[in-house]
Amino acid sequence: MKNPKGLSSYTLCADDFALSTPISETIAQLAVKGCINAISCMATMPSWPGDARLLCGIGGDGGAQKPRAVEVGLHLVLAGEQPLTRLSWQRPDGRLPGADETMMLAYGGQLDLDQLSREIEAQFVAFITARGHAPDFVDAHQHVHVFPGIREIVIAAARRHAPGAWMRNPADGVGAMLKRPFRGKAFGSTLHARGLGKALKRAGIAANDSFAGHYDYRGDESDFAALLPRFFHAAGRRHLIMCHPGAGHLEEDGIARARIVEAAVIGQMPLTERLAELRATS
Repeated sequence: MKNPKGLSSYTLCADDFALSTPISETIAQLAVKGCINAISCMATMPSWPGDARLLCGIGGDGGAQKPRAVEVGLHLVLAGEQPLTRLSWQRPDGRLPGADETMMLAYGGQLDLDQLSREIEAQFVAFITARGHAPDFVDAHQHVHVFPGIREIVIAAARRHAPGAWMRNPADGVGAMLKRPFRGKAFGSTLHARGLGKALKRAGIAANDSFAGHYDYRGDESDFAALLPRFFHAAGRRHLIMCHPGAGHLEEDGIARARIVEAAVIGQMPLTERLAELRATS
């Protein structure tokens, strides 16, 4: 999806498909309406095998050479939820530590990389089993895939299981971040992702070259309606915007209200119309 000068392509990606069935249903509906053009799926979640059926007819069969209207990718779950395999750093309730604690473990070299590799393998297999083909792209819940030790395993697994997939890089340029809201969060993501772009290039894996979507998830509709157009600013040639639309109130989901608001705002028009409107007013 290119702008009139052919300089940028835009991907508006809904994360957390399969976190709950109401979230999955909302995301699938937005995809059918053309309001988003990428979906990132949590293959660890109990609802994944059933929710994956909502994606029938969305995306492609993995063999098409032409670009897909909606790409469907793997949202690796390596923090905050229960994994598919047993990991020695799981909490007593079975869940993994949150992203911040996982970050500290990764930077401290305290993760068992063999265990982590088996878990990532299991998540690729779970995705492929339900979808019948490899993911179009790979990323991770809360961008945990960028942390040291983890990133190398994810890159290797992607090359094995999804050699044609691209990978999310949550980094961006300083000038671009300064033109968008919540630059502090964007700078943090960029710092953690330092060197990822070069590592992906060495591995022959494509990636976005600009990234947006950071905000505070307050769940105020007027706030998000004002923020969303700004996420499209300062786009690189391959611009990626994360979003988290959904429905319902999942227990311990701190952004449940924000998901409902995002779904309402993003669902107001197809992405092609949104881009045309943004170009007309820029």
